[in-house]
Amino acid sequence: MPQARLRVELPDGPWIADVSRDHPEALFEVLTALPEEGKGFGLFRFRSDSVESVLERIRTHETIEEASVIQQTDGAATVQIVTSKPMLLLAAKRSGTPIEMPVEIKDGTAIVDVSAGHDRLSELGEQFSAMGIDFEIEYIQQRLQPDQLLTDRQRELLRLAVSMGYYDTPRRCTLTELSEEIGLAKSTCSETLHRAEEVVTKKFVREWLPQENLHFEPVP
Repeated sequence: MPQARLRVELPDGPWIADVSRDHPEALFEVLTALPEEGKGFGLFRFRSDSVESVLERIRTHETIEEASVIQQTDGAATVQIVTSKPMLLLAAKRSGTPIEMPVEIKDGTAIVDVSAGHDRLSELGEQFSAMGIDFEIEYIQQRLQPDQLLTDRQRELLRLAVSMGYYDTPRRCTLTELSEEIGLAKSTCSETLHRAEEVVTKKFVREWLPQENLHFEPVP
């Protein structure tokens, strides 16, 4: 199924749009969310140098009905909320297009990943337009299964490297021992392993870590 990444400009009004614009340095991540007509339940975390200020803004926002801090540190907090204006989630629900979590939001802009065909994606766009939500499509690509990302030899080598302790700290085997075990020349083993590590690392970073200031060619 195709996977799309959308850059969504949230309109003023929803709490997370207003709070993130008031604190443009803060990074919000919606971890789980359950939309209903007129109400939304969610769990999110944020990182900021002004945690207390952000929390106070959340608690006093007119669309927040409940806000409970689950965990808090000097630079981050995890919060459970009930809101009366879950626009992004309602648009997804009405279009039948589930949003993949977590969703990152910074300075009023949400990075949204969805897995949907073109018809569903078009319907989501219509819902956004009806709600006054502007967005642009960063990319659409065919989602590949994990076994499609690597060659058979790369998968075999990675599994062997893990099982022999090549990635342990300290290492329990050397590259020479790994190459001898799998029956490859050391140089071939090194190149094959590096290519596999490149694919896996870029895939992980692109999907799970913040995207600002990252510059590399995307992998499938």
